Amino acid sequence: MTEIVLRDLDPALLERIAGYADSQGWGQARTLRFLIEQGLRASVGDERSTFDATEDGVLAAAIGALEQIPDDTFALIGRGAVAQPA
Repeated sequence: MTEIVLRDLDPALLERIAGYADSQGWGQARTLRFLIEQGLRASVGDERSTFDATEDGVLAAAIGALEQIPDDTFALIGRGAVAQPA
């Protein structure tokens, strides 16, 4: 396996990495490997974002609420003033 050395990392970033490692019960190498893999997948776009069941429900409820808003109230937003007949 290739060894990679990262220099001059921001101390706040190192704290976040260490905190994530602690929360997962992982060592530094495993954590960095995981974060690099996830970041690469997200950057390249080869992994679909997913939500957990609670987030799915909240998102579905929000979309449902938005779908109930009548369009006529907001139909003219962003359009020029409508000329009134004389």
